[in-house]
Amino acid sequence: MPRYTVHVRGEWLAVPCPEAQLTVGWLGREAVRRYIKNKPDNGGFASIDDVHFLVRRCKGLGLLDNEDPLEVALEDNEFVEVVIEGDAMSPDFIPSQPEGVYLYSKYREPEKYIALDGDSLTTEDLVNLGKGRYKIKLTPTAEKRVQKSREVIDSIIKEKTVVYGITTGFGKFARTVIPINKLQELQVNLVRSHSSGVGKPLIPERCRMLLALRINVLAKGYSGISLETLKQVIEMFNASCLPYVPEKGTVGASGDLAPLSHLALGLIGEGKMWSPKSGWADAKYVLEAHGLKPVILKPKEGLALINGTQMITSLGCEAVERASAIARQADIVAALTLEVLKGTTKAFDTDIHALRPHRGQIEVAFRFRSLLDSDHHPSEIAGLGMFIGVTCLVMGFVETISNMICLLSSTSSTESHRFCDRVQDAYTLRCCPQVHGVVNDTIAFVKNIITTELNSATDNPMVFASRGETISGGNFHGEYPAKALDYLAIGIHELAAISERRIERLCNPSLSELPAFLVAEGGLNSGFMIAHCTAAALVSENKALCHPSSVDSLSTSAATEDHVSMGGWAARKALRVIEHVEQVLAIELLAACQGIEFLRPLKTTTPLEKVYDLVRSVVRPWIKDRFMAPDIEAAHRLLLEQKVWEVASPYIEKYRMEHIPESRPLSPTAFSLQSLRKKSTKIPESEDL
Repeated sequence: MPRYTVHVRGEWLAVPCPEAQLTVGWLGREAVRRYIKNKPDNGGFASIDDVHFLVRRCKGLGLLDNEDPLEVALEDNEFVEVVIEGDAMSPDFIPSQPEGVYLYSKYREPEKYIALDGDSLTTEDLVNLGKGRYKIKLTPTAEKRVQKSREVIDSIIKEKTVVYGITTGFGKFARTVIPINKLQELQVNLVRSHSSGVGKPLIPERCRMLLALRINVLAKGYSGISLETLKQVIEMFNASCLPYVPEKGTVGASGDLAPLSHLALGLIGEGKMWSPKSGWADAKYVLEAHGLKPVILKPKEGLALINGTQMITSLGCEAVERASAIARQADIVAALTLEVLKGTTKAFDTDIHALRPHRGQIEVAFRFRSLLDSDHHPSEIAGLGMFIGVTCLVMGFVETISNMICLLSSTSSTESHRFCDRVQDAYTLRCCPQVHGVVNDTIAFVKNIITTELNSATDNPMVFASRGETISGGNFHGEYPAKALDYLAIGIHELAAISERRIERLCNPSLSELPAFLVAEGGLNSGFMIAHCTAAALVSENKALCHPSSVDSLSTSAATEDHVSMGGWAARKALRVIEHVEQVLAIELLAACQGIEFLRPLKTTTPLEKVYDLVRSVVRPWIKDRFMAPDIEAAHRLLLEQKVWEVASPYIEKYRMEHIPESRPLSPTAFSLQSLRKKSTKIPESEDL
């Protein structure tokens, strides 16, 4: 007999269908009838005849025709929603689809697997697991470690040994011994009581990352979970059955207890759960729809599921990967701005950066050289015609004889478009290698810490199968990822701070030599005036968000847990800072491309033209004022999807292959200008790269 799971006013009802020929309208009326029957006041209705409703799928929210037969309109065990006419939804109502679910509209169950062993997961792997690109399986070695670890727990229970979290209470109740016949109840109570988070639920990608990371930690074999339970959890992950996990509530020690408890609550069939098939529904219905059974917790297993830093670390993985992506693309956006503002490339000379050989600084300077005017990629804008073109088209006056003579006497093609009295640019252009460079080095530092944390056992107590004992410690403390993510927020913010100043230079006619706010008929049109204000607002907001959360600590659990990391907030605000950075750079990207319009018909370098073409594929030139927010979102999407990097990176790497010696970061203790020049024989000393 077909069965459907129906959502009516916040409640889920299982409705069996005795006949396949029954209609969608019958299903809606039957669900409302059952809803009214369960309410003391009949749900506020005099009779079912007073109820008018629509029926829609939970997946995709498509409306259904009440006259369609169920066998045609729906699949067996599908999730639907009855929307009662006249109901006013609270703004806090959790819809069938979580925020960002449009990313799952084309969800396809992955065919490839990642084998987890608890030791070799990377930040890239975890982000890909979050995006639903892989399923999970355990390595044989991991399975053996998990089994041996569980044997220790079973031995403790058999021998009635008093061990924290296994045969005792938790936190302040650590000295309270629990009877053997209540050990399973102890674990369920732990999960239920600790599921006390608040706020929006994690979006599917982040919940998948959280669940995948917890599986990886359990696969290390130091948690005492049974292999049977762990495989059940993996089946839920592979079916994309994702518990409702509020984003707020962790203090980052003892681990991320509240969010991980919500994660475990769904796994035991309680609370809410989401899948691409069901939308939000009661966890037991979602699991049943996927042919899965709730986990029945054995002794120690509740604690094994909730004790650790996986909320901080999984969000930290996303932060590191997004920071890496936007930092690479920031160099490309800034190079385009420098070209529009007629900046000099002298500041990116190899020898300058060899004297201060920070790895990030050297790499950023190299990227600028690979993108800007050179024999490798000549730029018409950087040529003689550029100065005359800008003068005629933008400034509207004839060049003085002295400037023309000065230009014609210039011997360097890369300098021919610059003012003769320009020796150096503003810091926002000249110091990009130094400012962007330390951001790259900061990301590398944080990524190292997060990668270590990904593959660390962070439970308490730890189960050592080789020693046949458990040891209580403090690996659950989130100070490492908390401090690192605070540092990441401070570092990545600077990309937005310097970008906003470049936007100002692009919009300010006294600095850019371009029309005010990059639009014709200024006054009638406002152009990029308020887009720049948006960038300034985001940068200012970031200044507050960059205050380190990990400098704070509040004693919890009756002073048993008397120092905490506040790492959950460190991770969430780092992601918010990074999003603001992406948005500011999206505005700069649009402004720089708009600046190019006023330099036409001249062309910039090939890689920068490719970037311009990419932007113009989604955003048309700004001829007169129009609704700008969609343009900013489109540019932001290009950066999020790393499209800007994709079109420019082949040129950067080709340039690298032809200039390998100069692109190799140098040791601070082993270089000389003479040896550097010998290694860079492909580049004439007079060439300004």
